[in-house]
Amino acid sequence: MKNLASLLCAIAVSAAVAAVPADALADRKSPLDGQPAVRHRILLVKQRFEVSPLFETSINADFKHTIGGGLKAEYHLSDMWSFGAVGVFGTSVNTGLTTRILDTLEDTYPDGDPTPTRTEFKEHLNDIKLHGAAYVNWTPWYGKLAAFAKAFIAFDFYFSGGVAFAKLDNSCCSFNPDPHPKGDLDNNIPPDRDPNNDDPLNDGTRVGLYFAGGVHLFVNEWVAVDLAFRDYWFQDNPSGLDFDADLAVTGDDDRFLNHFFAGVGVSLFLPTKAKRTP
Repeated sequence: MKNLASLLCAIAVSAAVAAVPADALADRKSPLDGQPAVRHRILLVKQRFEVSPLFETSINADFKHTIGGGLKAEYHLSDMWSFGAVGVFGTSVNTGLTTRILDTLEDTYPDGDPTPTRTEFKEHLNDIKLHGAAYVNWTPWYGKLAAFAKAFIAFDFYFSGGVAFAKLDNSCCSFNPDPHPKGDLDNNIPPDRDPNNDDPLNDGTRVGLYFAGGVHLFVNEWVAVDLAFRDYWFQDNPSGLDFDADLAVTGDDDRFLNHFFAGVGVSLFLPTKAKRTP
């Protein structure tokens, strides 16, 4: 009898629901309609300045790695959009490839030998004394990470694009650079056919493109660890030698190269107190 009573009750409820007009059901609204996805959310970046002392190192250099420190300054217009600039002073160390090449070179070679001497090779290499960029930044993802359901840390992922710049330098030249690497037919000066005594032409200021991606890991409301990969693209001839094999070092030996860096910094956000949503 109890089972029969339960069945009859269920049938009655179903019939009552079915009798409600479809229009009435359609007019019902969820109490969450129009409400924010998260209440009292901390606005960790919106309308705040970010200043980041940083360290970074190149990871794809052929001949000389650049290791340096600098500063990033950024203003966040909103949770997603910001603009800023980064500048890094660097020093250089030989890569493993450069060390192996130097071990195979001699101090002198007979006339007509196309191999550069140890001095010619070293003095043609360039390094990056200063580099940086001005950029626009997009932050599409943010949230929280949890460890063992007790430790929580806020994070965001960002991507940047803009204009890169670099100040290049070399140690040339203890030898006397050839002033006419391709000769001067008007003055009856033939080409010397030896690119190793030419000026490397790989110093000075360069301007190019900048791309980056990274993540903020927030320690608190105004301090975050900033991990980033930055790519600076500009015209360069890192070896300073005859890349196109025309027996002369000229501007034609430059290529549009990327200079890829990995960096870490400490981001300080101002004002130090973050706002909250309603």
